[in-house]
Amino acid sequence: MKAKFADSEKLFNSIEKLACKQDQKILAVWAADCAERVLKNFESVCPEDKRPRLAIEAARKWADGEIPMPEARSIAFDAHASARDLENMSAELAARSAGHSAATAHVAEHAVHASTYAVKSLYHSLKDNANDAVEEERKWQYQHLRELGANKS
Repeated sequence: MKAKFADSEKLFNSIEKLACKQDQKILAVWAADCAERVLKNFESVCPEDKRPRLAIEAARKWADGEIPMPEARSIAFDAHASARDLENMSAELAARSAGHSAATAHVAEHAVHASTYAVKSLYHSLKDNANDAVEEERKWQYQHLRELGANKS
């Protein structure tokens, strides 16, 4: 039997603390990177639906100054709409992760939500060792955010 979802409170708190110190545009890129790592969980179920992929792209475009915040926010709502009525939990959570990545353009705190939906999507996509994979993903998320923050110009 698969173990119940268990997120590392220590890693989550470290990510949240580090995120509070980051520029909103860094957070948008990071959230997009987190969401992209589980996007396949959505696209394998809904290959024709591009809304989550467009949300990830919108987060990056907003961070690069290519689109305004209201456009990114609208695209985020579209990604969240793609998650509704899905019976596949991993796909739903991947779409929500993507939506939160684009929503980071509106409110920076959405970035941490994108990371959490990403690890939940990962968990639901695996049969064995899911919590070990969640912990490894959280470690990657933390390290990646540190690297992005250190490389800001």
